[in-house]
Amino acid sequence: MAKFKGVDFYNIDSLLTDEEKLTRDSVRDFIEERLIPIIEDCYEKARFPTEIVKPLGDLGVLGASLPTEYGCAGLGAVAYGLVIQEIERGDSGIRSFSSVQGSLAMYPIYAFGSEEQKRKWLPAMAKGDKIGCFGLTEPDFGSNPAGMVTRAKRTEKGWLLNGSKAWITNGTIADIAVVWAKTDDNDKIRGFLVEKGTPGFTAPEIHRKHSLRASVTSELVFSDCEIPEENILPLSGGLKSPLMCLSQARYGISWGAIGSAMACYQTALDYAQGRVQFGKPISAFQLQQAKFADMLTEITKAQLLSLQLGRLKEQGKITPSQISMAKRNNVHMAIEVARKARTILGGNGISGDYPIMRHMNNLESVYTYEGTHDIHTLILGAEITGHQAFE
Repeated sequence: MAKFKGVDFYNIDSLLTDEEKLTRDSVRDFIEERLIPIIEDCYEKARFPTEIVKPLGDLGVLGASLPTEYGCAGLGAVAYGLVIQEIERGDSGIRSFSSVQGSLAMYPIYAFGSEEQKRKWLPAMAKGDKIGCFGLTEPDFGSNPAGMVTRAKRTEKGWLLNGSKAWITNGTIADIAVVWAKTDDNDKIRGFLVEKGTPGFTAPEIHRKHSLRASVTSELVFSDCEIPEENILPLSGGLKSPLMCLSQARYGISWGAIGSAMACYQTALDYAQGRVQFGKPISAFQLQQAKFADMLTEITKAQLLSLQLGRLKEQGKITPSQISMAKRNNVHMAIEVARKARTILGGNGISGDYPIMRHMNNLESVYTYEGTHDIHTLILGAEITGHQAFE
C-alpha cells in the first residue's frame, strides 16, 4: 500500500512552518507504520492497542502542547492540531486516548495543580508510563455538567468522595483520574486526583460498543472513597475549570475529524480509480465526480477553519464559541464525507478491508462527546444573538 501523501488542494502546506510540517510528517509515518496495520483487527476485537502507548510517548505526542519543563514537547497550537489530525486519520479511538491523556488529564494538572502534582505526574504521563482519564460526565448529567451529583465531603484526613461518572475514555486502564465533584462548601465544583487502587474507587469497562471499539470506555464509581488533601487540584474552582479542559479537547477534535475525513476521501478516490464498470473506472462517471468535488471542498474548508483557529490560539485570542464552530462544522463534515465515501465503494464500503465504516461508526461518538452537535449549535446561537437558549 502506498504511503498517504495528504489532501492539500489549497496548498495549505505553504502556510505551515518547517517545524509544523516535520512534526506532522513524523506522526504520519508513525501512524502508517505502527497503527494502520493493526487497527482494523483491534477494532473488530474491541481491543485497545496498549503496545502503542509507550511509542506514542517516545514520539512526543502525549500532552504535546504542554511545556518542555514537564517533559512535554511544547508544540504550538497548529503543530499540535496536525498531530491530532494524523492520529485520527488512523483511528478516532486512538485519538480519543491521546486527547484525554493530554487535554483532559495532563492539562488540568498543569493548569490547576500544585508544582508537586505537576512534577509527579506530567513527565510520566508524557512518556506513556502513566495513563490518565477525566471524570465529568455522569449517568444523568452529560450536556448539563452543573447538575452533577458526585460529591466530596471534607474530613479530618482530606475528602470523602461519593458518586459515579459515565462514558469515561481510558477509565479502566488509568493510573490517575481527574474527577470533578461538588464540595460541601456552597456546592463549589473542584477537581480531585484519584489514584488507581484507592479504596472505594472502581472503574468497570463498558462493553458492547458499536463505536470507538479500539479504545477503553468506562464508568468511574466512588463509594466512600478517601482522597488525601494533597490530591485536590488547588487552583480549580467552579464549572469554569472543567470547561477550560473541554475547550482544549474540542480544539483538538476539530483537527482530528479532518484526519478521519481525509482517510475516507483518499480510500474512496483510490478505489474509484481502480474499480472498472461499464468499461471505465467509476471515477470517470459524473455522479461519482460530484461526490469527490463535494468531499474535497468540505475538507478544504475545514482545514482552513482549524488552521485559523490554531493561529488565534497561538496569539491568545481564541474564544470558546470559535472552538464550538470548528468542532461542530468539522465533525459534521467528516461524517458526511464518510457516508459519501462509503457509497462510492458500494457493498465493499462496509468491509473491514477498508477503513470507511470504522471511521463512520467512530465519528458518531465524536459527534456527541465533548459537547453534542446541538449544544455547540446553541453556543453559537447565544454568541450570535445574545440570547441564552439553554434554559
